[in-house]
Amino acid sequence: MTDNELKQEILRLKKEKNAVILGHYYQRHEIQELSDYVGDSLALAQEAQRTEADIIVFCGVHFMAETAKILNPGRKVLLPDMEASCSLAESCKADEFAAFKAQHPGHMVISYINCSAEIKALSDLICTSGNAEKLVRSLPEDQKIIFAPDRNLGGYINSVTGHKMVLWNGVCTVHDAMQAESVLQLKAEYPDAPVIAHPECNPALLKVADFIGSTKAMLNYIQRSGSGRVIVATETGILYEMKRLCPDKEFITLRDNKSCACDDCSYMKLNTLDKLYHCLRDEQPEILMSDAMIEAARRPIVRMLDMSRQLGIIK
Repeated sequence: MTDNELKQEILRLKKEKNAVILGHYYQRHEIQELSDYVGDSLALAQEAQRTEADIIVFCGVHFMAETAKILNPGRKVLLPDMEASCSLAESCKADEFAAFKAQHPGHMVISYINCSAEIKALSDLICTSGNAEKLVRSLPEDQKIIFAPDRNLGGYINSVTGHKMVLWNGVCTVHDAMQAESVLQLKAEYPDAPVIAHPECNPALLKVADFIGSTKAMLNYIQRSGSGRVIVATETGILYEMKRLCPDKEFITLRDNKSCACDDCSYMKLNTLDKLYHCLRDEQPEILMSDAMIEAARRPIVRMLDMSRQLGIIK
């Protein structure tokens, strides 16, 4: 089938099966175009809760589909390609992390939502890149904390809060590979362009950024910025939404300096129109989890949401 035929079949199957398609900001543009909702992983999982869909098709990576299942245990959750993993989530294996946790008794475990259900189940509190700083600031200064799995995000939160969280040594290989030198070359070429970066980037790059924030925060920044061009240090899939929101602005990525093609997540790009079509047609691959795992992984997410409401981060 042609792409147009695939799109028509996907829309037909979605209606026939009462399904909702969720697309992460880093997905291929044709996937984002077909998605009922586009956003980051937690927002999409919550959006699914507000629908009456029988089937949730999560176009993202594995841990994101797991989060959707955790928050929607009564729904069938599908992932177009079960091989769509995440380098950050893969960097933190449950057995190794359990041993690490045992080496630090008395520590509260805060895990970035970009982790497996098994790691969530070993955690006391989940955070996102958007609320991590406020959640950590709300805790007593003498609270001992393990932060997993992203050492870059955890190190950034340590630097802005003054906490001395113990960091698990994991990274998103896409963000971590982005180099400050590439950014500086682009800044020299485009001195009027502010640099916006995701806190999963390495510390050297974050030092040369003009704005550091979550995917959603970066989208908000470009809309209020008076700059006609912006240097973007995050996964390239975000450009589709940036151009949709600000069609008159120019967005420059690290690959534009011709020395780096590191800002593309191969896992995110595994989901295609063809795989989405077969996923809906066959209702496979499906995310399956035990009730015990769902409940254990759900508790720290609910705690995060409750704290976020108390802190006024969300309503």
